[in-house]
Amino acid sequence: MSRFLPEPPHRHDAPPATGILLINLGTPEAPTPRSVRAYLKQFLSDPRVVEIPRLLWWPILNGIILNTRPGKSATKYASIWAPQGSPLRLHTEQQARLLRGYLGERGIQAEVAWAMRYGEPSIGRILDDMKTKGMRRILVLPLYPQYAASTTATALDMVFDWFRKTRNQPELRTIRNFHDHPGYLAALEETVRQHWRTHGLPDDGTRLLISFHGLPRRSLELGDPYYCECQKTGRLLAERLNLAGGQYQISFQSRFGKAEWLQPYTSRVLEDWGRQGVRRVDVICPGFVADCLETLEEIALEGKQDFLAAGGREYHYIPALNENPTWIHALADLAVSHLGGWPLTPPSAAERVETANRARALGASG
Repeated sequence: MSRFLPEPPHRHDAPPATGILLINLGTPEAPTPRSVRAYLKQFLSDPRVVEIPRLLWWPILNGIILNTRPGKSATKYASIWAPQGSPLRLHTEQQARLLRGYLGERGIQAEVAWAMRYGEPSIGRILDDMKTKGMRRILVLPLYPQYAASTTATALDMVFDWFRKTRNQPELRTIRNFHDHPGYLAALEETVRQHWRTHGLPDDGTRLLISFHGLPRRSLELGDPYYCECQKTGRLLAERLNLAGGQYQISFQSRFGKAEWLQPYTSRVLEDWGRQGVRRVDVICPGFVADCLETLEEIALEGKQDFLAAGGREYHYIPALNENPTWIHALADLAVSHLGGWPLTPPSAAERVETANRARALGASG
């Protein structure tokens, strides 16, 4: 038995094609305990996500977490589930479709596909499909603005694992991060300013909370750049919005377990601001380019409860970039900047004839 994946039939007359693969975190197939359990098992079994020795972690995961957490998480997923399915899946699919269209408007011929690190569609399955369609050049774009080993690196692990098992490999390029990309920052600024136009400009009783997904503090001590890149994104966004130091705060959400995580914690900031008499809080989550459980449930719902219960009066979650045209244009700019040197326009009629003649000549000689 071959150690390599089966190869699709090779066509000598097929012009080399370019593909872009967007990768996001993943989602359960349905907001049910069974689906959530399968998703959590894959997610929490990743050694990039949980850096605890397997001998210690496996009994905790399989004996406790997977027996207690799926039901609670399923209830949370159900609270944000759209009629068409998972919000994260829907937004990621739409982003891929819009990106393909924006590139086409620029005369760039590139297939745009999307996959999830956990759940479906899997990275390996989509790469198989891209290869079958003749993609001989692939740009991989993880949809994580700030690099972390537990997000970007594990997504690329799956890509490299597929390449390791592939006999006839396509060319490969990867994008590491885009935390300070001007187009990404412009899209974030636009969403905040649009929110202010709707709900009023901030005053002395208003704060902007810039909340990022949390990671164990140990990840920073081990050399992960995530914390620093979050700080830079937050600082650059605040500068674009002309906010002074006291008008905004960078924080970290989604703490899990008893170990210390990156601080300050979002929930504590919200509680402190409520007790201090801050009247209104606007919250944006720049680490998520598509709305998901962590933004729609943890921040939009739970965060609001924390702030109001502590004495705050007005709370707003600012939606993720999703299908914002400025963001999709930025995504196109980001992709094009990493496609340099690859042919990106359809072959001319003369080039197609030449390719066909070469194919016929190869067939005759064979």
